[in-house]
Amino acid sequence: MGVKTKAGFLVAWVISAWVLFQPCAQAHFGMVIPSRDIVEEQKEADVDIKVMFAHPFEGVSMDMERPVQFGVFVDGKKENLLGSLRPYEVKLYSDEESYKGWQADYKIQRPGDYIFYVEPAPYWEPAEDCYIVHYTKVIIDAFGKEEGWDEEVGLKTEIVPLTRPFGIYAGNVFQGIVKVNGRPVPFSEVEVEYYNEKGAYSAPKGPFVTQVVKCDEDGVFTYAVPKAGWWGFAALNEDDETIKQGEEEKSVEIGAVLWLKAYEMK
Repeated sequence: MGVKTKAGFLVAWVISAWVLFQPCAQAHFGMVIPSRDIVEEQKEADVDIKVMFAHPFEGVSMDMERPVQFGVFVDGKKENLLGSLRPYEVKLYSDEESYKGWQADYKIQRPGDYIFYVEPAPYWEPAEDCYIVHYTKVIIDAFGKEEGWDEEVGLKTEIVPLTRPFGIYAGNVFQGIVKVNGRPVPFSEVEVEYYNEKGAYSAPKGPFVTQVVKCDEDGVFTYAVPKAGWWGFAALNEDDETIKQGEEEKSVEIGAVLWLKAYEMK
């Protein structure tokens, strides 16, 4: 084998290895997006909630099976809303075809902070050789009560806001604490992504698609929200439990996901 041939082979091998061992360029996010995050008048009390699994900045969807849990936590109590879910076709701006998502209508009856949450069925991701389960939350403030937004639902993993997660301007700093089984997770990695709903924005380089911050020793992360719109925060950890696929036990990535909406100051 000549020098040029060897060099070409080496370059090809390096490129192949780089592609093979690269982490997924697109971050997965469980998504729970309501039609509004603040309700101040009775005419706004009917809320439409969309539940999906996607790469929100790049507008790429995946099929989502019927969730294991869907509910709302308010005034210290859970309400099971799983029966209210109905399938709908998700087609984000990069999708060439439609994917399976879920939708529900909810009428807010009284003042409070409504924490909507989803536990999805495990999603098998062959590129990462693991299952993914994203426990996802969004919070709606109703009729000015502004109490309960920092309560824990009791999910296997969740982000508990330290900053009130509504009434946020673009440029505000947001803080949350990442918990697994009710305990803070020091130095957990948190992925942050913008819901680029209409595909109006593009990233100059790959790392701009998904921002990444790490928690401190107390499990607290900080992020300055740069733009108006919906932002997702996903704290990723590995579950102690595995899921069997065929004869093999596969690891499970559990994500604590929280969505909030920022507004431009006018």
